[in-house]
Amino acid sequence: MITTEQIKELRDATGVSVMQCKKALEEAGGDKEKALIILRKKGGDIAAKKADRALGSGAVAAYIHGNGLVGAMVELSSETDFVSKNEEFRKLAYDIAMHVAASNPIYRAISDVPADATARAKEVFVKETAGKNAAIAEKIIEGKLASYFGEKTLLEQPFIKNPDLTVRQLIESAIQKFGEKIEVARFARFGADER
Repeated sequence: MITTEQIKELRDATGVSVMQCKKALEEAGGDKEKALIILRKKGGDIAAKKADRALGSGAVAAYIHGNGLVGAMVELSSETDFVSKNEEFRKLAYDIAMHVAASNPIYRAISDVPADATARAKEVFVKETAGKNAAIAEKIIEGKLASYFGEKTLLEQPFIKNPDLTVRQLIESAIQKFGEKIEVARFARFGADER
């Protein structure tokens, strides 16, 4: 039997609707950790369904680190101004700006990595796998490329406030919560140490 306290606890942790929390807990047999995984998976599914929607609104957030040497700006887009004016949406944009300042991503998504950068990295990894079976070497190279560019790609990086989530999963959970497509349109990081 799922208690209202369990549902409330999961809702407080995720911000997802009471009914979705209840269904996830029922599916997980009352296990909160399993319910979180179920909600993340559903968040990804919901995000995929909304992927072709147009983005017409959004918010810009800035974060300046306490020492004043590093800062970042993020433009987070949504479908409507109803969502973009929501305080939680603006907090999400701020948290992503904080993440950008801390993690210094180069690319927004893996699809933004230029072909020449991929080719240069692949050359290095091909040399490292010389002498291995071709099929195994190809899998190793794919894994090394995913890992290498994942560290440099905003959406694939572990979120600084919760390393169990990637920034992509954080956004997918916001899509599930707000019921609209949400996307990082662009970002910039500024640092006095980068001159």
